Amino acid sequence: MTVTVVWAREPIPSGPSVFLAGPTPRRGDGVESWRPAAVEALAEQWTGPEPLTVLTPESRGGKRAAHYDDQVGWETEARAQASAVLFWIPRDLAVLPGFTTNVEFGLDAPTGRAVLGCPADCPNPERNRYLIYVARRLGVPVRETLTATATAALSIVTERTSISGELTPSTVEPVTDRSGNVDAVDHQER
Repeated sequence: MTVTVVWAREPIPSGPSVFLAGPTPRRGDGVESWRPAAVEALAEQWTGPEPLTVLTPESRGGKRAAHYDDQVGWETEARAQASAVLFWIPRDLAVLPGFTTNVEFGLDAPTGRAVLGCPADCPNPERNRYLIYVARRLGVPVRETLTATATAALSIVTERTSISGELTPSTVEPVTDRSGNVDAVDHQER
């Protein structure tokens, strides 16, 4: 079945989707993005009745957002709307520290839509221990390969998709505070 990539700040369509959360290489640092391999792993495994949308916080053509708030706002909304949030954290404090990813994982872990992938052979695996601990406490699937992480994310998408191909109602609603900040509120009891 078809997989469509939606890049940062592009309109977010309805339907089954996976958000690719994790550290993003900075331009000019010579580090390649892990996201193309994630898209490939998802595409190879997706068998749903309708196209899967893969939401990436990277910009089409490398064109960065003019304003920080535009980027963060899109990412927050995309994570809130995604059927599953795939976290891949090949932690490397020198080039892929993932500090923002830590916060995003803390926000998304309780939603029932997160999957955590932490390769044991990354440069700084010890820096993923707490995330793995939190994931296990909350019942978030933890995997060590990108392919296995994609498989777990697609399992969540499939679980959230009814027989007709429609997404079941989300247990997470975006909420805007007085400052206009969007946050995800979990309505699912644990």
